[in-house]
Amino acid sequence: MKRLILLCVCVLMGVGSALAQGDIRGPIANPSPGVLDGVYVKEHIPTKKVVPYEFVREADVAWSKRVWRAIDLREKFNHPLYYPLDDFRDGMDPTDLAQWRRNPTRWSLWTILRYHVMTGDLTIYSPFDPDWQKWRDGDMFKYPVTPEKYGMSGNTGGNFFTDSVFRQYVMDFQYLGMEIKDPNPIALRDQYGYDSVNANGETVYPPSDFKWYTGEEIVQYRVKEDWFFDNERSVLDVRIIGICPVVYNYDQNGNITGYKELFWIYFPEARYVLQNFFVQSRHNDSQRMSFDDLFWKRMFQSYIIKESNLYDRDLRDYRAGIDALLESEKIKDKIFMFEHDLWSF
Repeated sequence: MKRLILLCVCVLMGVGSALAQGDIRGPIANPSPGVLDGVYVKEHIPTKKVVPYEFVREADVAWSKRVWRAIDLREKFNHPLYYPLDDFRDGMDPTDLAQWRRNPTRWSLWTILRYHVMTGDLTIYSPFDPDWQKWRDGDMFKYPVTPEKYGMSGNTGGNFFTDSVFRQYVMDFQYLGMEIKDPNPIALRDQYGYDSVNANGETVYPPSDFKWYTGEEIVQYRVKEDWFFDNERSVLDVRIIGICPVVYNYDQNGNITGYKELFWIYFPEARYVLQNFFVQSRHNDSQRMSFDDLFWKRMFQSYIIKESNLYDRDLRDYRAGIDALLESEKIKDKIFMFEHDLWSF
């Protein structure tokens, strides 16, 4: 009897500890005190630590190839990255995260990334040079969007997104949302009924509406990765360097004209965030993995959109349609055949 009482106390203490840390280490359901929503306390993923990469010396890399991939979220196999969807309440204050409607037990990859960008845990990098947009070299992580870079302290009391200047910068460059401009705006009126003007004599119009990007609008993730052969371990390995969410680009008539990269995130930094969030298993709820595990185990479908080459061209610059897909498969096969031929005797 004493053992049974002691066991019950330990279980309740474990439940209380897990519930207390639920909001810190990812979304976890918080039932009433003393209630265990399940058979056991789910503590592996919320408290998981990052598994470090194997150290690689430059002298040990006999061969390497850099490729860029597109993960299409419309493919059924990639739905664990896409669902569950999120939403915002109409007219919400951008600084009020409580108005952001998210699943209480698990988040999509977009929800995880955006939340930790807004709280300052992740640094976003502009996909282009803000001063000259001709070169889209944001995947080199050259243009960080930080408050310090724009003359702000960055000390926002745990909510990086509350700084109004930084928030306006993010909105203007459409990293987290889209500015909706009225094609026929009506000028603001002064006390005499005339159009208001500023100090430069320009007519003042009401601010444009702002629409947040939700998980439903993310159609792709682009991944930059390096494949290499490590002589020390005698293995062909791969490391993801960066990840970028992508949305459709629209013209003034609402027609899709292509894709738009929102921002790049340095993946080794994102691993410390992705390790503590569940990915829903298709068949077994007891075999959940973290998002970091999903990328490490390559459990996603993708196609190559670029490889390191002499001309620095994307596949779309010299292939189109089915020819681009065939060229992507050709590059995949070339990487596979390198390892195959290496061990053929």
